[in-house]
Amino acid sequence: MRWNARMIGIATIAMLPGVSNAHDIYTNLKNSVGKSCCDDSHCRPARFRTSASGTIEMLIDRQWLAIPPDAIEYRSLDGDSGETNGGHWCGGEAGDWGATFTYCAFLPPKLGFLKTVPPE
Repeated sequence: MRWNARMIGIATIAMLPGVSNAHDIYTNLKNSVGKSCCDDSHCRPARFRTSASGTIEMLIDRQWLAIPPDAIEYRSLDGDSGETNGGHWCGGEAGDWGATFTYCAFLPPKLGFLKTVPPE
């Protein structure tokens, strides 16, 4: 009985107005060409850095993942908590070997100058 009462309480709180899911900032998120970035399960805040070669990398599942330049958007997301200084990643894993791929990556607009720096 205790377990059922606890689950009902959690479900009730989740349905109250004003209570939002942290994933809500990714709902209906599209990239610059209008393609959906997320299916409500693969987006998250992500730390980011620039490698010595100029590649943007994001920390995904405790590994630094190189982000394809065409997947990067330089814009703020409404509802960003600031925990990753504006970095957000949407992607997943493919195949039996579990390769990680990127749908979309978001960096703060102030870093937009990075896209104009030619690789060496």
